[in-house]
Amino acid sequence: MSDLQTDNTFSNYGIYTIKDSLEFTLPNTKIRIERIGEKAFSYTRTNSEDEISEKIIPSKSNEIKIELAPIRPLNHPARRTGYVFLNFDKNIFLSKESAATIFVQCPIEIGLFLVNNSHRDSLDWITCNPEKSRFGLYGPPDSGTLCKYAVVSMAEDMDDSISYVNGILKVELENKLNSGQSINKVIFPITDNSIYYSDSKAIIDGIKVTLRKRAVVSIADVKVDPISTDWIKAPTWEDTTTTKSMEMGLE
Repeated sequence: MSDLQTDNTFSNYGIYTIKDSLEFTLPNTKIRIERIGEKAFSYTRTNSEDEISEKIIPSKSNEIKIELAPIRPLNHPARRTGYVFLNFDKNIFLSKESAATIFVQCPIEIGLFLVNNSHRDSLDWITCNPEKSRFGLYGPPDSGTLCKYAVVSMAEDMDDSISYVNGILKVELENKLNSGQSINKVIFPITDNSIYYSDSKAIIDGIKVTLRKRAVVSIADVKVDPISTDWIKAPTWEDTTTTKSMEMGLE
């Protein structure tokens, strides 16, 4: 578990109508939106180091709607990749021709969207855990895949997440090989995975990891596994990938 804890004094995810002013309070971040004139609003974001970001939001009316939602962890410290590298804090051992299901705490970021009927425009994004937001390389230095990297903890179920910091990812593992295998990481394009929210919690479309042979090489196929839920689907602005699966080598 992360040492960053949250409480119920923070703002929940959802759509907010702003007529005069509203303040969002999140871990390490405060955001204030207020009307500064007819059909115009100001946007001010202040982080824990008192760094300030400001914007002006013109409006067609005297009110605006903002959606606060969890988003994929692809923007901080810079948007460079659509892949994530999740390194498990514990090894998972699968005996031959066996299967297992685990839950992990996958990092998220927070997005703010300007709502116009069914359309969403990306207004801003933040991370509530910047010190653990970093890149990693999967593969050789000259031809590997750049990923957002995180060491992730196992979760007990779909509710066992840290609000605003991570969401729960269901991972289905299947070993089709004729020998036992350990797995301690997954690499995949998270742009194929939707995120859903309820109050301050987030869950993410799952993945299926299949250990199998390709010719004489043992590999792991990773594919998205959409979930069925009545939670609200979060907006997004990234394009989905053209490749619907990822192959990993086995150690």
